[in-house]
Amino acid sequence: MKTEYPESMKLANQLCFPLYAAARNVTALYTPLLKPLKLTYTQYIVFLVLWEKDGITVSELCTKLMLDNGTLSPLLKKMEQAGYIERRRSREDERVVLITLTEKGRALQKDAEEIPAQAANCIDLPVEKAQALYSLLYELLENQKEKKEGNNENSL
Repeated sequence: MKTEYPESMKLANQLCFPLYAAARNVTALYTPLLKPLKLTYTQYIVFLVLWEKDGITVSELCTKLMLDNGTLSPLLKKMEQAGYIERRRSREDERVVLITLTEKGRALQKDAEEIPAQAANCIDLPVEKAQALYSLLYELLENQKEKKEGNNENSL
């Protein structure tokens, strides 16, 4: 006996799947661009934040990258071992860890300057659609952040 499969359960009807697949595909575009620099995509986005604002806390970095401390800490340790960053405790509050670029980490910015344009060239979308997608994705992220914060307030 065959039962009818609900439309809501079909992969083609899931918003999560094209988001997941697109994110993986776009991230994979960066691999050949980052390989000469010996960087992973996650290391690259850490650098993007630090090149914009050096000397931030691990907590700030987690917030900006939407990553948890458990994900970021091992990555930062590897970046420190490679000589790109320094981690040091704040003098005001030793629970706070500050992340600063070394000269080697700052110098890498020059080598990575062309990556955003090269990656953009690999994404075959008209500028208007790319901008609309960007806006929609950030709207989705903001909505999820607000929902999460609302749930945290309710759980107190």
